[in-house]
Amino acid sequence: MRLKDKVIIVTGSTTGIGKAIAKRCVAEGAKVLIHGLELDWANDVVNEVGKENATIYIEDLSNDGACERLVHLTVKTYGKIDAVVNNAAKVVSSNIATTDIDFLERVFQVNTFSPFMLIKYALPYLTASKGAVLNIGSVNAYSGEPNLLAYSMSKGALMTMTRNLGDTLHRENGVRVNQINPGWVLTETEKKRKHDHGLPEDWYKDLPSVYAPAGRILWPEEIAAASIYWLSDESGPISGQVVDLEQHPFIGRNPPKDTSTIPPKK
Repeated sequence: MRLKDKVIIVTGSTTGIGKAIAKRCVAEGAKVLIHGLELDWANDVVNEVGKENATIYIEDLSNDGACERLVHLTVKTYGKIDAVVNNAAKVVSSNIATTDIDFLERVFQVNTFSPFMLIKYALPYLTASKGAVLNIGSVNAYSGEPNLLAYSMSKGALMTMTRNLGDTLHRENGVRVNQINPGWVLTETEKKRKHDHGLPEDWYKDLPSVYAPAGRILWPEEIAAASIYWLSDESGPISGQVVDLEQHPFIGRNPPKDTSTIPPKK
């Protein structure tokens, strides 16, 4: 039980990577705060992990005061906070032609500003527990794809925040801040997104080896398995680190000559 008796907030945990992380945290002995926008999905997660192990909070984190209310509910329910997983994200297509300031602000509000505010409000409790923050970013943080401009920008900003706070909060508060950058992950949302883009329902079963050397893309459970190290005491004093989780070298990798038919990563 690597997370025995720890209390962990996992945002965006009603589906996908967040759900997998929440389930793995409970399996490792933690109590979790399940957050999302869909109450029925949240109830499904709680039924899977057990009502004695989870509490639900439903609200868009971009709402004024939402992050503070999430922290308050967690402390009221469990009396402490040992870790925060900032996983909730707005994944939307955009490019320079379709992105304006209002659109950019909406994406950053969920993907960057809300993680910052959640850390800020949770910091007194994380300081008391000498806890940890794990931000879930994306390999798109390094430059991203042409049709994921705003999303990629927001994840780049999140990565800079991780490195900055990973230093300052560790020195001043004893709180570790690290980040995982997943590559292409087969979440429920990703399946639907690619299908909505015109691909067949089983598009993920036949992918070019240049994008999926293993013959498949990553599973949420594989990201969840990696997250436990950063949330547990096993990672010791390590802070301010960003780890890419993809099945091939992402930076500096030569792309195929024709990528026009290949769906983009998350």
